[in-house]
Amino acid sequence: MTEEQTKIRVVLVDDQTMIRQGLGYVIKMQSDMEVVGEAADGIEAIELVQKVRPDVVLMDVQMPNCSGIEATREIVKQLPQTKVLILTTFDVKNYVVEGIRAGAVGYMLKDADSQEMLDLIRRASQGAAMFHTVTAAKALAEVLKEQEQDSAGEPEGSFRLLEELTDREMDVLLQLTYGYRNDLIAKHLHISEGTVKTHVHRILQKMGVDDRTQAVALALRHKLVK
Repeated sequence: MTEEQTKIRVVLVDDQTMIRQGLGYVIKMQSDMEVVGEAADGIEAIELVQKVRPDVVLMDVQMPNCSGIEATREIVKQLPQTKVLILTTFDVKNYVVEGIRAGAVGYMLKDADSQEMLDLIRRASQGAAMFHTVTAAKALAEVLKEQEQDSAGEPEGSFRLLEELTDREMDVLLQLTYGYRNDLIAKHLHISEGTVKTHVHRILQKMGVDDRTQAVALALRHKLVK
């Protein structure tokens, strides 16, 4: 695999040209990232993502024709491997809740530090969930609580792992719920980063989910971790 093929492929979606240009400039300066397309509204975003199949989408919320929330929902439905980060000026709970429900893996404010943005893109490409503002954290907790209430009427133990998790996999799953990257999990558990990746892969297989975000939501909902 060449260096070019290993780059994180990013699509920028915002109705303001200057915002896209600014984000694009920062991203293009990174050796491990590239901008593979830009869109000015949700409809353009859906069409573009289908065509270029990026790793990560930075998605504005308020746009003409089709909102970022609607676009996120459609993109995640059609291309679940593409990770969407909500990008907005407003730290508003409704946006966060709807973004989570639509399948976004993160929520970022436009005035965030550029290094923080780059870190979120890298982590999103690895499947991590990132809702770091106070409003986002509260909204995520609310969504998880609603999920737990929705499952209250389910028969006890209705969720079954495809295969039991080992003690070490349970340790890794707990670290995932804290939002830690693979390198931090490796440091905390005193194992190699490669071993962490193997454990994460096995956890996703055994839980029957596609990414870390789904694994964390399912683990919290069914109290696999506390």
